[in-house]
Amino acid sequence: MNNIEERIIQAIKKYDTIIIHRHMRPDPDALGSQLGLKEIIRTNFPEKEVYAVGKTVEDLGYMGKMDEITDEKYHEALVIVTDTANTPRVSDERFALGKMLIKIDHHPNDEPYGDIVYVDTNVSSASELITRLACQMGLALSNEAARLLYGGIVGDTGRFLYPATTAETLKIAAHLRTYDFDASKLNRQLSQMPLNIARLSGYVYQNIEADENGVAKVYLTKEIMEKYKADDAQTAHLVALPGGIDSILTWGIFVEQPNGKFRVRLRSKGPLINEVAKRHDGGGHPLASGANAKDLAECEQIYQELQQAAKEYKNEYEV
Repeated sequence: MNNIEERIIQAIKKYDTIIIHRHMRPDPDALGSQLGLKEIIRTNFPEKEVYAVGKTVEDLGYMGKMDEITDEKYHEALVIVTDTANTPRVSDERFALGKMLIKIDHHPNDEPYGDIVYVDTNVSSASELITRLACQMGLALSNEAARLLYGGIVGDTGRFLYPATTAETLKIAAHLRTYDFDASKLNRQLSQMPLNIARLSGYVYQNIEADENGVAKVYLTKEIMEKYKADDAQTAHLVALPGGIDSILTWGIFVEQPNGKFRVRLRSKGPLINEVAKRHDGGGHPLASGANAKDLAECEQIYQELQQAAKEYKNEYEV
């Protein structure tokens, strides 16, 4: 065992029960990496018990379903957490009950939890990282594993448009496309949205505010969410919309929760925003992060920090 990939495979071989977790409020990459890894292990080690746990998200039901297991399953189990930067974000806190813990992720490694930490921030997605691991270690992929991992990569790269998309990302995606699954159907599932969210998209475009530096914001209050019969998870469909406006450089979508607090989705075309997110109970990638605000005053503070980040970026790069 002279590298981390071999250590991961040896751990998988050692344990009879393997339980895979991912982050709360999952996106396609969280589910693709989690369920894709489950399929890889089941294909290559059919004698093992492998479970994927966490709260099921109905909007992403086409990616797969979660398993329901008892606490006893964690006794002497290997636990693997994918696509999750820090432990408070892990879906199902029982992840800590296992015998051994492995972290597989592509976010900045601010909390290197686990007995083995396999993090590469240069890959587009956890799904890309897991595909690379499987290929390097000679593990077979099933058609279903390929579908899940491809969906995770497409989701986290915004259909290969985001800066994290590399030549290696495209090579791995091309390899996954050689397997037998309906990629056209999967792409439709990843892109389509309910009619109420399409209508809410119109509200976002009509009500977005931006300053002279291209720093934009839009508030989705409880009243607006109720009007459009939308829930927080569905706002994931909206986060990329401001990026299609040529004058917008960085932006935040502030979604009011039932308890009056706000979930904040942050995106950028250049200014680094993950440090802003970290200061407000969040984190993420340099250009794609999430945060939390206790009230409107903290939302405005986050917006002001985005404005400062944009000014510094423009001064440095003379945009």
